[in-house]
Amino acid sequence: MKRWEAYTLPLLATVALLLLWHWSVIWTHTSVFPRPVDVQRGVIELFSKGLLWGYTRDSLYRVGVGYGAAVLLGIPMGLVLGWYPTAAQTTNPVIQILRPISPLAWIPVSVLWFGVTDAAAIFLIFLASLFPIVLATMDGVHGAPGMFVDAGRNFGLSTPALLSRVVFPAALPRIIIGLRIALGVAWLVVVAAEMIAVDSGLGYLIIDSRNAGKRYHLVIAGMLLIGVIGLCLDTGIRQLEKFKFLRWGFYHE
Repeated sequence: MKRWEAYTLPLLATVALLLLWHWSVIWTHTSVFPRPVDVQRGVIELFSKGLLWGYTRDSLYRVGVGYGAAVLLGIPMGLVLGWYPTAAQTTNPVIQILRPISPLAWIPVSVLWFGVTDAAAIFLIFLASLFPIVLATMDGVHGAPGMFVDAGRNFGLSTPALLSRVVFPAALPRIIIGLRIALGVAWLVVVAAEMIAVDSGLGYLIIDSRNAGKRYHLVIAGMLLIGVIGLCLDTGIRQLEKFKFLRWGFYHE
């Protein structure tokens, strides 16, 4: 795909979608679902009242703290479990029991433990992010080229040095994939958590707008903001895959 096509085609698709949305509302004569121009007015209304930045900031803060804690714990945990088979076999039953449980199922527990506070949402985001990071890191460790590991041992590297200087760099491509997946899940969970467990953020904006007189132009505005921010987050983390120092991790493939 040519460079101009990479920008023009998505733009044309967006325009076509907006036109389809606009005319669908007109054809159906609905008085509930808003037109694009109504949503635009909703965004302007949020901005003029100073709510837009506040809601967005709160959501990003919760994701940043919960996701950051999962990264700090998940990568070392994945390295250890990937390197030591006994540790992996010991913890595998616990991981396989907890991993399929939806983070949303933890909402009653998080509210019980932390109340209607930021800590409740952060806890849910942490849980949602942790397992993809741990499993991706373990997979990266298992995929580390054996010749590089053997070379490190031949040079007399200790286990910590081998993990940090050889195995971790080799596992980085897969770790980045896990980080990307975890970030997407974290952004989904924060919206759901904010509808129940806190009283601010973009998720709260949606549910509050729906309950306060069914102001669906603000509901859709909140949904679109969530989508745009999610796109920006995914685009940002994908830039990590372009760093040259990551490419050697694919040597064995």
